[in-house]
Amino acid sequence: MTTQQLTNQILAKRTFLCIGLDPDPAKFPDHLRSLEDPVFEFNKAIIDATHDLAAAYKPNTAFYEALGLSGWRSLEKTIDYLNANHPDIFTIADAKRGDIGNTSTMYAKAFFEQLQFDSMTVAPYMGSDSVEPFLAFRDKTTILLALTSNPGAFDFQTGQIEDSELYLEVIRKSMAWKGSENLMYVVGATKAEYFTRIRAVAPNQFLLVPGVGAQGGSLGEVCRFGLNAHVGLLINSSRGIIYASGDADFADAARREALKIQSEMSAILDAAGL
Repeated sequence: MTTQQLTNQILAKRTFLCIGLDPDPAKFPDHLRSLEDPVFEFNKAIIDATHDLAAAYKPNTAFYEALGLSGWRSLEKTIDYLNANHPDIFTIADAKRGDIGNTSTMYAKAFFEQLQFDSMTVAPYMGSDSVEPFLAFRDKTTILLALTSNPGAFDFQTGQIEDSELYLEVIRKSMAWKGSENLMYVVGATKAEYFTRIRAVAPNQFLLVPGVGAQGGSLGEVCRFGLNAHVGLLINSSRGIIYASGDADFADAARREALKIQSEMSAILDAAGL
């Protein structure tokens, strides 16, 4: 899916919500635990309940890798289910990979070719030759970590480099790399005051924004500074939606929470004339 197709879906569905599929079996309701693949069944129930309210889904691969081979199979079944039943939805492998050229190519093949994700998150701090192998996949999107939502982001990402900051230099330099038209950037919602600076450097790029909800980020503030003429935002919510209930009604509860966010997003799009 191209970013233009993503924009079209956002405007048609009146939502720029991305739901994080971060399954923790310890939080599953009891009735799922006896099933052959509780992780997939949990994900499937969330997807079935929310797909009309979301523009994207983002499995964090750590939650699957931690379960060994069975977790990897659950991830594969989840992306296959999404691609087969909801091809209009943008899929993100939250893998945060990044290494020298040949290794990056293998990471890209794993998630773009084998698992058929539309995009994946990549750490940019080894420089251009660690990212361009991902960008070589012309029909896929690479999402660079720019300014993350965790407290430790201030350890390095906002450090001064001459008259700029490191996260802004990451964005500036990466936009000159081969294939940069296929770049998005991760910008944490808990850093809403930085969106004006980012939009001055990257006015047209999509931003993937975690941190709304459980981490305390404000949807209104993010949109005030981050929305552009093409929407340009994917707002991720994970725990606040998928763990809205720990009981048998977890999927219904997830839908209620997603609907609250989608309704707010629809109003924001209307107010922006989009």
